[in-house]
Amino acid sequence: MNDLKVLVVGACGKMGREVVKAITAADGMSVVAAVDAANVGADAGDIAGISLLGVKISADLASAIKLSGAEIMVDFTRPDVIMSNLRIAVPLKIASVVGTTGITAENKAELEKLTEESGSPVFIAPNFAIGAVLMMEFAKKAVKYFDYAEVIEYHHEKKLDAPSGTALRTAEMMKDVVTGRLENSANKEHGEESRGMAVGNIRVHAIRMPGYVANQEVIFGGLGQTLTIKHDTINRESFMPGVVIAVNKVKSLTGVVVGLENIM
Repeated sequence: MNDLKVLVVGACGKMGREVVKAITAADGMSVVAAVDAANVGADAGDIAGISLLGVKISADLASAIKLSGAEIMVDFTRPDVIMSNLRIAVPLKIASVVGTTGITAENKAELEKLTEESGSPVFIAPNFAIGAVLMMEFAKKAVKYFDYAEVIEYHHEKKLDAPSGTALRTAEMMKDVVTGRLENSANKEHGEESRGMAVGNIRVHAIRMPGYVANQEVIFGGLGQTLTIKHDTINRESFMPGVVIAVNKVKSLTGVVVGLENIM
C-alpha cells in the first residue's frame, strides 16, 4: 500500500514541526510538502529537527498542492489565515485536517458548501489530545448532575484566540445536555465583567501567561460538594497521536466533521 501523501501547513511553527516529525515517524504516511511564510527553501525535516526529508518549505499553498500530489492537508496556522487555506485546498480536492482554532459558525457553513461541491472532507478538532477529548466527554456526562459549572482554560501568552476552541467546545457540549438551573438563560450578575464568557449558564474563563502549554479544568458545584475534571498538556507531543488518527481517517469522512471523539 502506498503511503498517504501529507502536506503540512504552518510547518515551521511549534505545532507544525511536531506534525512533520509525527507524520514522518508514523507507518503508512509521509510528508510530501510543507508550507510556511518562514524559512522558505529550507528542508522541512531540518526545521523539525529530524533527518533531511528532501521537502522544501514553500510559501505558495496552491503550488505546493499541485506540485507534490498531496492528498491530505494538515493545518496548524492562525485563525486569520485558516479559511484562506481551506478555500484553496478544498476545491483542489484535498482532504483537510485542521488544528487551527477560531473557525466560526459562519466559517463552518461556508465549509459545508465547499465540501459538498468538491467532495473533499474537512476534519476540525479543537483539541487533538486523547486526554482532552475524554475530559470533554466526562464533563458532558457530569453536567447532568450539577446545578453550577464553570470552565477555566490556561494557555501560553502567544495563543491568539480566547477562549480556546477546546473550552468553547466543552461548554457547548455541556450546554446541550444540561438540566435544572443550567437550563435557564444566563442571568446578569454583579461584577458581570469579571465572570467570563457565558455559554448558557456555564461560564468560560481564559488565562494567558508563560509557563502553560494547554490546560483546562471544568468545575461543577452542587449541594455540599464540588467536582473538578482537569486535563494538563505537558508538551505538544501529546497532540500527535490524535493527529495521526485524523490523517488516517479523514479521507473516509463526508462533509465537515468536528471533534476527535467522532473518529476515535
